[in-house]
Amino acid sequence: MIVIDHQASRVNVSVFGEFTLADYKEFEEVVNYKVKFEGPVDLYFDLSQMVGLTLDVAWEEVKFSRAHADDFKRVAVVTDSQWVTWSAWISQTFVKADVEVFDNADEAKGWLEQ
Repeated sequence: MIVIDHQASRVNVSVFGEFTLADYKEFEEVVNYKVKFEGPVDLYFDLSQMVGLTLDVAWEEVKFSRAHADDFKRVAVVTDSQWVTWSAWISQTFVKADVEVFDNADEAKGWLEQ
């Protein structure tokens, strides 16, 4: 399940349980809308409650990152998973945003608010 909240120049995403392709498509729709009307945005991605993701989500993330290389300013990822951390750093090769990984949600939000 995915919960999305957006505010001026930022999209906040929290994933609970398994991250599915339908969830990712919902995220893409919000980001596409925000970027179209506001330009590049910050992204807060809380994956601390994610228990897994489907392979099609991983592939979609690579395609989306490549297509939106200039659409993010800063990306904060909250996770305690080494695999997700590694994935976030790999994604940074496709986007021109600052990408930081945090194990604490407050630190991640603070970094985005600087």
